[in-house]
Amino acid sequence: MSTGVRTVMTFAVGPEASARWWGRFLDVPVKLDAGDAGAGYAGVEAGGVEVGFHPVDDGRNPLGGSPVVYWGVDDVGRVRDRLLAAGCEHHRGPPAVGPGRRIAQLRDPFGTVFGTEGP
Repeated sequence: MSTGVRTVMTFAVGPEASARWWGRFLDVPVKLDAGDAGAGYAGVEAGGVEVGFHPVDDGRNPLGGSPVVYWGVDDVGRVRDRLLAAGCEHHRGPPAVGPGRRIAQLRDPFGTVFGTEGP
């Protein structure tokens, strides 16, 4: 029935700014959609999964109330260092979570917590 995860939506104070930052970091195009109310959904796609940024709504979709997106990477430590140099902040990790597998969580410049997962 399921073909896998297609889209993960997070909530951001600045959806377009968030998507543009991630687009530059991942070197992928940015999708912009004003939506019915002109609210400003934006997203990027990498590895067949779209990560979307929806405007924060304190009543329904508060900042930080979104899922944690984990990007698959080939070297958690190297990518973590690159993300920190690009303006992210440490959130937690990187602990080992299984044989040959580690994760790290960071906060992007717009407040969204995300993770990296890999060797």
